[in-house]
Amino acid sequence: MFAPSWAEWLLLALTVLLPLVVLAVLLVAVLRLRARVAQLERQRPVGAGELAALRADIGQALRHVAVVRYDAFGDMGGRLSFSAAIVDDQGDGVVLSSIHARGESRTYAKGITDGGSDATLTPEEQQALSAARTGRQR
Repeated sequence: MFAPSWAEWLLLALTVLLPLVVLAVLLVAVLRLRARVAQLERQRPVGAGELAALRADIGQALRHVAVVRYDAFGDMGGRLSFSAAIVDDQGDGVVLSSIHARGESRTYAKGITDGGSDATLTPEEQQALSAARTGRQR
């Protein structure tokens, strides 16, 4: 009868046991990854429907802002007068203007709907509104 040598036993062990060990290690890694994915899915703050509602809410946030500073009167410097436009994604919001003179300062607010106003906008207010809508300051 033929008796295998220690080298043959070693070769047999490597060809049988090594793939089993690798398979066991891979299986443990897959199980850990599945558990991590399940944990992350439980921690997800919103579902698809809630995400759409959040995006709609963000679109209505007054988040586009631009300020234009200028000298309202020729005899004054320092660009102390300003017009600030604050609008949402649809172009709804407000334009605030403060006109600074030597003895007084006046503040005006004009509503903005769909990127325009019922009240006449000054060139500085139009510039602020355009900059807020495009994201580019001049």
